Amino acid sequence: MTTVAEVIESPVRVEAASVRDGKSVLWRRRSVRVGSVVAAVALWQVLTANDVRAWLRFDTLPTVTEVATALTGRLGTQNYWLDLGQSLIRILTGFGLAALVGVITGIMLGRSTVFADVFGPLAELARPIPAIAMVPVAILLFPTDEAGIVFITFLAAYFPIMVSTRHAVRALPTIWEDSVRTLGGSRADVLRRVVLPGILPGLFGGLSVGMGVAWICVISAEMISGRLGVGYRTWQAYTVLNYSDVFVGIITIGVLGFTTAAAVELIGRRATRWLPRAEENIR
Repeated sequence: MTTVAEVIESPVRVEAASVRDGKSVLWRRRSVRVGSVVAAVALWQVLTANDVRAWLRFDTLPTVTEVATALTGRLGTQNYWLDLGQSLIRILTGFGLAALVGVITGIMLGRSTVFADVFGPLAELARPIPAIAMVPVAILLFPTDEAGIVFITFLAAYFPIMVSTRHAVRALPTIWEDSVRTLGGSRADVLRRVVLPGILPGLFGGLSVGMGVAWICVISAEMISGRLGVGYRTWQAYTVLNYSDVFVGIITIGVLGFTTAAAVELIGRRATRWLPRAEENIR
């Protein structure tokens, strides 16, 4: 016969088992991810160390050990950290401005017919133009290369953020706003209680895309007109045929992009903790 204590303890055991299973799945997925990176690096070493030439010319690339040696040497130099800091300043400045302006204009485009009629056509005409194609304009328009690079970064991140915000605003159910209005809420109340919380999932999707595009363009702009930065230093290494340092720059760009994108993802998860994520946790 089942006792009261057993009935109470049963759900606790089930929950504990579920937590253990979840941790096991999480560690398994992390192991697979790390293993895929290790396998790719090992394959790179095998192909380059053995001078494999099978349509692709791996014999012209540096080996993993050569890149690791170059990276260790670069980490001990002041220029490496100056370049890294300069690129981070540019990306954070341009991306921060793009996030601020993109969210504001996206909300206005989604909620104001007049603003959409005036500003919308201009935005749609400018949106297909690649930000990197505006480098000559930035050189002519701004008095310094630094301001021009920040401008290019801003343009790259602005449009994904603006478009995702606009779509998120237009996708909000009208019944939410009607409910606030019925209870006597003002336009400010609708904005604070309905629009801003409601657009967060779509907004952070745009922020994540914007960050990736911003890195592409800031590195390209540094290669074209920069004086410092990871992109500038990577291009300089290529011009003197220092391929190991080229790969040091590529790896640095990848790590910086991954870190900043992960930061955006983490902030997005914290800001939208109220969303149900049961299915995502299972996957």
